[in-house]
Amino acid sequence: MTTQINYSESSSSGFFPIVLAVICGVATGVLWAYANPIQLVPGVIQWRIFAFLPPLVGLLLGPKSGFICGYIGSLVWSLLAGTFIPLHTLIVDGIMVGLTGAIPPMLINLRKTNFDLSWPVLLKIAVICAVIGLIMVAAVSASLAFLGIFPFWYAMLYLGLSDIVPMVIGTPLLIRPAVKILAGISRGTLHWF
Repeated sequence: MTTQINYSESSSSGFFPIVLAVICGVATGVLWAYANPIQLVPGVIQWRIFAFLPPLVGLLLGPKSGFICGYIGSLVWSLLAGTFIPLHTLIVDGIMVGLTGAIPPMLINLRKTNFDLSWPVLLKIAVICAVIGLIMVAAVSASLAFLGIFPFWYAMLYLGLSDIVPMVIGTPLLIRPAVKILAGISRGTLHWF
């Protein structure tokens, strides 16, 4: 099934995607801090059922918006969860989580396909989320191991379960309803940033 969304570059407003990305980033951080009931490492690593939000925002609004969502989400989560470590959070974790929102739309430009959401495209989204998730988890695990917080493979296992699984399942599963919602918000014209 293909969902068709009209896109008009001339009527696109750069302000809308930025504001929406910031709002989604804050919501992502709050959801990561307070709406993750399954504790993998109590008090530190939860199963982030909302880990799909940065790639979803990126696919809908573009790579910059996806990065903003992921970076702000990581920052807000760490501050609310009490796990903020300046160098780790601001550089490694923030940037790598931001890239989970930026890389998928760089590899799958839904705007150029008129928002083709066929099964092959959804499968490609899942594979890209798995690969970028694995890269993000490896970088974050290396940073945590370097800081002496967790052993590398311990962090890889639990962060992988925490982030990769929800990204691989949630992003392709929720892209169709998200496109419909966003099309309704923007009155049939999907903005891209």
